[in-house]
Amino acid sequence: MHTTPETLAALAAFPTISADGNAALISYAAGRISAAGGRIHIMAGALPGKFNLLASFGPHTGAGLILSGHSDVVPVQGQSWTSDPFTLTQKDDRLYARGASDMKGFLAAMLTAAERMEQKRLTRPLHLAFSYDEEIGCVGVRDLLARLQAENFQAQGCIIGEPTEMRVITGHKGKLAGCICCRGIPAHSANPALGCNAISLAAAMVREAEALQSWLQASGARDAAYPFPASSVHIGTIAGGTALNIVPEYCRMEFEIRSLPADDPAALVARLRAAAARVVAAAGKGEIGIEITNTYPGLNTPEESPLAQAALRAAGTALGKIGFGTEGGLFGEALGLPAIVCGPGSIDRAHKPDEYVTTGELAACDAFLDRMIATLC
Repeated sequence: MHTTPETLAALAAFPTISADGNAALISYAAGRISAAGGRIHIMAGALPGKFNLLASFGPHTGAGLILSGHSDVVPVQGQSWTSDPFTLTQKDDRLYARGASDMKGFLAAMLTAAERMEQKRLTRPLHLAFSYDEEIGCVGVRDLLARLQAENFQAQGCIIGEPTEMRVITGHKGKLAGCICCRGIPAHSANPALGCNAISLAAAMVREAEALQSWLQASGARDAAYPFPASSVHIGTIAGGTALNIVPEYCRMEFEIRSLPADDPAALVARLRAAAARVVAAAGKGEIGIEITNTYPGLNTPEESPLAQAALRAAGTALGKIGFGTEGGLFGEALGLPAIVCGPGSIDRAHKPDEYVTTGELAACDAFLDRMIATLC
């Protein structure tokens, strides 16, 4: 019988950075699940080397439970690690590796929980879902959910094992990502009046985004359960210009909106588009386009729902909401399933050098999953 820390060591050794694929990890997980008596369905993604995995235990029909996690991790380039990020390293009660918190610790717990349970006692099915490319916008799980939707897949709910320090999370904001694309008119910098500075257009849009954020904080929805209680508007990158002595023709800014359920992200984008029209009118030339590149829905599971209450009893912690996104809302959107988020580790340690999970958090996750699986018996 494998332990969860041993299994995490095996999973961490697969460098499943989103750009590089997850085939080897999926093959390893499928072998473990098959040996435990699970039924395996491996689904190729749209790009080579990318795979989703759905495994099932127990009856072939009935409203069971899904345990779900993503297999990809963020890059380590440019980070200063004190140990090999793809070799699990233990120091006291901390287990260091890329993905230890986000979220291979939960994947490891999924595998060992499946190996510990007595399948003959299951009266409803248990499903394990492994997705790809979550870190670049919850991309891969959409393929899996489309297939399950076509097959009229049934379940009572889904547990997403993102790192929550084992708190039971019932809500997170939705996310919309896009580009504010500013096009000016190039000219020699010695006579800038002949051109239109795309960076100046972009600077005006930064101010408009800040104004939208101020409006949201003053007049938008609020939910005190979130660390940032309002919807947020954020510009994360800006790139433009080709040379100092050329009036820049193009400037691109990547932005995101993280919205509470009561704020319509489409209406917020419409406000940005109206702001872009004002900026162009004031400049008298140039163009500003707003392109949407990725969206995923928020999560808003009622705290009194059977799934949330069962998870609360099993975890023995507390209910809450988180600022970061997960695949949970997509399960609701595609399959109509309630979802909660609960897993070992902390998002505050994720995506950083020397990411870690503790042995105590893994033990708590093992106990939590055993109790949740017992509800299927």
